[in-house]
Amino acid sequence: MALLVVFIIGLNRDPSYVPSPLIGKPAPAFSLPRLSDPEQTLGTEDMRGQFSLLNVWATWCVGCRQEHDTLLQIASNYGVPIYGLNWKDNTVQARTWLEQLGNPYAATAVDLDGAVAIDWGVYGAPETFLLAADGTVLYKHLSPLSLAIWEAEFLPRMRSATVQEP
Repeated sequence: MALLVVFIIGLNRDPSYVPSPLIGKPAPAFSLPRLSDPEQTLGTEDMRGQFSLLNVWATWCVGCRQEHDTLLQIASNYGVPIYGLNWKDNTVQARTWLEQLGNPYAATAVDLDGAVAIDWGVYGAPETFLLAADGTVLYKHLSPLSLAIWEAEFLPRMRSATVQEP
C-alpha cells in the first residue's frame, strides 16, 4: 500500500523539476574570464546590488537557442541584468553566436572546464538562476526559459522577495 502511495505521488510530480540545494543560500563564489575580453573577469560580486539572472548556455545547446529570444525580451523589457555562464564551449563560436543572434547578457563568463557549473549544481544547459540583490539564490530553472515561465516562476519570487526586504 505504501508503495502505491509513493507511485501515485511520483506520477503527479514534474520530472523536469530538480530541487537545488542552493535555494536560500549565497551563490557560489567564482571569478572567470569574460567572453568579450578575457583580460577582465566576471564573478559573483558583479551580480550583486539588484535582482539578476545567471544563465548557463552554450552554442552546442539546442535548448539555449530555443530560449534566446526570451532572454533578449527579458533583457530589454524587465530591467533585470542577465549574466551568462558560457559552459564548456568554443569561445569563438560563442562570440559569433551573440553577434548574430543578439546579446542579452550584461556580461558573460567563460567556464571552459565546467568547474564553476559543478559548484552551481548545473545538470545541463540551459539552466537559469534567479539571484537576490544580496547574492542569495532564489530560484533555479532547468530547461529553456519562456515568457510564460518567466511570468509564472520568476516574477512572483522577485515580488515576494521585494516585499520581505525591510
